[in-house]
Amino acid sequence: MERPPISLDRSTRSAIEEFLSLGQPGADPLLDVDAILRARGNVTPWQFLCGLADCREIAFHGTGDSNIESFEPREPVDFAPFGQQKAVFATSDPIWAMFYAIVDRDRYPLTLNNGCILLMDAQGRPGLPHYYFSITRSALHRRPWRTGYVYFLPTESFVEQPAGTYAGHVARIPQLASPAAVTPFARLQVAPNDFPFLAQIRGHEDDLLAEYAQAVMAAAPWPD
Repeated sequence: MERPPISLDRSTRSAIEEFLSLGQPGADPLLDVDAILRARGNVTPWQFLCGLADCREIAFHGTGDSNIESFEPREPVDFAPFGQQKAVFATSDPIWAMFYAIVDRDRYPLTLNNGCILLMDAQGRPGLPHYYFSITRSALHRRPWRTGYVYFLPTESFVEQPAGTYAGHVARIPQLASPAAVTPFARLQVAPNDFPFLAQIRGHEDDLLAEYAQAVMAAAPWPD
């Protein structure tokens, strides 16, 4: 799915400008980004986040935990080679981070199958992000959503996943990894309805996760 068009209204631009005017605040206390958006009225969180990401390099991490003071390296279960390392994982794409914020893996047993892909043109410039989002099929009907948090992390210790090939095209996946612990400097609360693809989250069978991953990178149909 292609990222929806971004149309920044005056309130959203004002919120972005206020955030940028603060520089990179200290980590203690965390900057309350919610307060900036509330002060501007009707600001759409994902548009604010994407507009901000276009202006400043920020690593975004989505979670349901509101009290994280430091992100520590860990090795996740991941079929992609870049994910098979002990690190703090984040992304430069805030919509991708929002997915992790609003899916409740604490109360519901489920797995995730998701990604963000940017195809590169002949000059090496990335196109619009394309996404896919899926959770365990048996959990999907229970609507396992929650209010979560998108944390803003400094990018200095992060490295980006190297570009690769997607269906014969050079592509970039905006995943970041830091081998060292990272202290966030800001946090934004997001609700399920803030996620622009909530109605498009699909279901999968857990025992086919490896096959799904292979199909996605080959741009092939998902296995039945």
